[in-house]
Amino acid sequence: MPDLRDSHRNLVDLPKDERLARRRHSAAHVLAEAMVELMPEAELGIGPPIESGFYYDFRLPRALTNDDLKWLDERMRRSVKGRHRFEMSELTRAEAEARYAKQPFKLEMLAEIEDGNITQCTHAAFSDLCRGGHVGHTGELGAFKLMSIAGAYWRGSEKNPMLQRVYGALFESKDELAAHEQQLEDARRRDHRKIGRDLKLFDLVDDVGPGHVMWLPAGATIRRELERWIEDLEIDHGYQHVITPVVAKRELYVRSGHWDHYQEAMYPVMERDGEEYVLRPMNCPHHILIYESEQHSYREMPLRIAELGNMHRWEKSGQVSGMSRVRIMTLNDAHIFCAGTDQVAQEVEGVLRLMEEAYGVLGLKDYTYRLSLGDRDDKEKYVDNPPMWEAGEALLRKVLQDVGLDFLEATGEAAFYGPKIDVQFKTASGKEETLVTVQVDFHLPAQFKLEYIAEDGGRAQPIIVHRGVISTMERMVALLIEEYEGNFPLWLCPTQAVVIPIADRHIPYAQEVAAKLKGHRLRVEVDARGERMNAKIRDAQLRKVPYMLVVGDREAENQAAAVRVRGGGDLGALPVAEIVEKLRSERDQRLLVP
Repeated sequence: MPDLRDSHRNLVDLPKDERLARRRHSAAHVLAEAMVELMPEAELGIGPPIESGFYYDFRLPRALTNDDLKWLDERMRRSVKGRHRFEMSELTRAEAEARYAKQPFKLEMLAEIEDGNITQCTHAAFSDLCRGGHVGHTGELGAFKLMSIAGAYWRGSEKNPMLQRVYGALFESKDELAAHEQQLEDARRRDHRKIGRDLKLFDLVDDVGPGHVMWLPAGATIRRELERWIEDLEIDHGYQHVITPVVAKRELYVRSGHWDHYQEAMYPVMERDGEEYVLRPMNCPHHILIYESEQHSYREMPLRIAELGNMHRWEKSGQVSGMSRVRIMTLNDAHIFCAGTDQVAQEVEGVLRLMEEAYGVLGLKDYTYRLSLGDRDDKEKYVDNPPMWEAGEALLRKVLQDVGLDFLEATGEAAFYGPKIDVQFKTASGKEETLVTVQVDFHLPAQFKLEYIAEDGGRAQPIIVHRGVISTMERMVALLIEEYEGNFPLWLCPTQAVVIPIADRHIPYAQEVAAKLKGHRLRVEVDARGERMNAKIRDAQLRKVPYMLVVGDREAENQAAAVRVRGGGDLGALPVAEIVEKLRSERDQRLLVP
């Protein structure tokens, strides 16, 4: 039973996290009070505190508008001025059912609460089912602002009704709230969906379907450069690249166990000639079949099989977002077949060092490591093999410690067949996302009865390390768009330089300059439009082209170009040969400037 005196604890005696949680929880109640006044027919869902504030879900007789949001915000502030106390009280089941008779979602929640544990919180004339955790009165909410309206399924299930969710931000001070609003503004400016549209990198078309990315020429160029680079890097590190089909018989995924665990996230089964096929949601069964296709010896181990593999996952429509969460993706994937745990430890360490090398080239710094563990009590979600879990978790923990990487541990975040190291990045909006994983797998080798000839001549079972380095091409490009704000380093830029003739008579020389740059495989355009020079420079800057090469009579006479740099820098007139060498060197070294 909750402590009914809970609301009266002195806020200053509590840690900041708990103070914020109480303020945000209380604000959700005040929002619900305001909504019931605005629309007495409102059916109340839930209103929890969240990382930056709070929300409340409602089923309403009409769609909310921005004017409604403003009204609700002002009504909440009147409640704050009223300094209404939050009071907890117990209810019998009969009392609660009568009190919430016109609130179907509350009745559903009530049915799940045991007798003797039914409590509600009241402030002013508003009451809500609640287990407590409030400030003393409405005057203690803090600095808040209602932010947005969104749709949300009741309890997160597409099988349930769609509700309207009102989000609010709340912090202890006005300065903290202002800083949060500035962060949101920065996030909107860096949003890969907006920048990707402005730079014509990709498109999402209703006729193709949500989560199905259309790579436009500029975006396809970025992707192509990333793919070439990571393939060459992996080959240098001993990986063998393969290409495997995007479909397989359903029985393959039954055999691997993915069918039981991921069936809901797979595209529908296709039936042809009496056989069932599915679009693959992951690449590991295909790579296992490559291993299985011939006999292997310990002398070949570790065997590193890599692929830029296309995968198809039926993400829920509410979770699909731009290119960071899609349904068709290309993963920079690999599976390392190891002989013994010592070799596994060496390979996992090698993968972590390869990641650090790759992220250094890309200029990525804001990431953390998470050790994702299984849950021994959840036999439905995870393979029931405690010794396997203990061994895998201990192995990954020791590698992280030996390499000297800071990490957090999270129970219940592992793959169904084994623990993993997750590389966690924050998006421009501040949301934490898993970019790539490194997994230790004793289970699938047993499922497929994989073997190799051991040093003593006997048969032994390999251990698989599943790993990515730069994630899916879709998620990585989305991350890089936001990280660079569209200002890609030269080696990734779709257009690396634009030659701008001052007048029409300079077009032939501009084309000559462009040809010399193209001779070194630099991506160059000539802007031969009839616009003024300054307009052409401005357009190139809006396209975030790294270099603008302006040519006129003097430059043609001296075989030079006046070099302007993205962002406004001016390098003056340079010989074309020097420009070629500068851009070629910057590209080949994959420098992060300009």
